[in-house]
Amino acid sequence: MLQNRVNPFGQLIKTTARGAWLGNRGVIHNEDKEIVRAFKIKAWITCALEFRGRHREIMQPDRWTELFFLDEATAFSAGHRPCFQCRYKDHQRFKEFWLKGNPQYGFDMKTPVAKIDDILQSERITADKSKVTYQEKLTALPNGTFVIYDGKSHLLKDNLLYLWSPAGYQKGIKLPNVDIITVLTPRSIVNMFSAGYVPQTGIY
Repeated sequence: MLQNRVNPFGQLIKTTARGAWLGNRGVIHNEDKEIVRAFKIKAWITCALEFRGRHREIMQPDRWTELFFLDEATAFSAGHRPCFQCRYKDHQRFKEFWLKGNPQYGFDMKTPVAKIDDILQSERITADKSKVTYQEKLTALPNGTFVIYDGKSHLLKDNLLYLWSPAGYQKGIKLPNVDIITVLTPRSIVNMFSAGYVPQTGIY
């Protein structure tokens, strides 16, 4: 197994479970297909598994490292956003709702997405490479948000919490009787969800 599956904390783990989306943080593996860094570029993107019939051998030398996600909500929690090339419509939708949810930055559709990547970088990882989290009222959070409950990552959807695992989610549980909870999903992404962006999840 390769260490190329991403969990909601943004960590790279080994698992036999397959993912629904492909991800890119630049070249972060060595010639032995071992992960040697958390990222190489600020543009952390989420790609389609298939695009124009292209085929890639996993972790080729000096080529960007192929990462995989259970679903789009997991990718967003880790700090990734849709690719401009293989997911153009999703990228445009992402940018439209991100701008709507985060008007304080004064950006518009002509603003380079690199400006958004700079903000996401500050929201997803600290100087010591640990995951950025923050506290928020549980009842104020939108569907698609990941939170930490009982020390583990849970997805919030339709007033239920779903425990994440590499292979999928456990049965939803009722919201706990807490006021404040620790949030994993970057703040500007949560704002985007509140503005109307609906992420794909592995819950149907």
